[in-house]
Amino acid sequence: MTTAVILAYIGLAIMLIFSGVGSAIGVSKGGNATVGALKKKPDKFGSYLLLSALPGTQGLYGFAGFFIINSSGIITSEMTMLQGVAIMAAGLTLGFVGFFSALNQGEVTSNGIAGIGSGHDIFGKTMVLAVFPELYAIIAFAATFLISMSL
Repeated sequence: MTTAVILAYIGLAIMLIFSGVGSAIGVSKGGNATVGALKKKPDKFGSYLLLSALPGTQGLYGFAGFFIINSSGIITSEMTMLQGVAIMAAGLTLGFVGFFSALNQGEVTSNGIAGIGSGHDIFGKTMVLAVFPELYAIIAFAATFLISMSL
């Protein structure tokens, strides 16, 4: 196995692990907020559920990025060092952006859930604000896609 292949697989692992861990933490924050809000307003469970699930998308982006690169057939013993480094860079980008995006989106959605539980009509506003951290995960996924298409 060449150094380029090892770098590529490390990049893919980083992509999956960090985006997945960020999503797990983000949705857990939303779940914790939901449990507290259900005590006050159990009839708003649908709103809580949607908001708490939003940070899960970053993990999906990480898996999609992994799938795109891994199924492209580019990772072979003949790949160049530049290709290995490019895949590593894509993994670092999507992994870390996905991680921090999911954490911060979990904070936004958790606060929105708490506000709804307190009787405030802020579901739509929370959804709009939660899109902002999501945007950066989408950009990182798009960058991963563009990198994979250039290989």
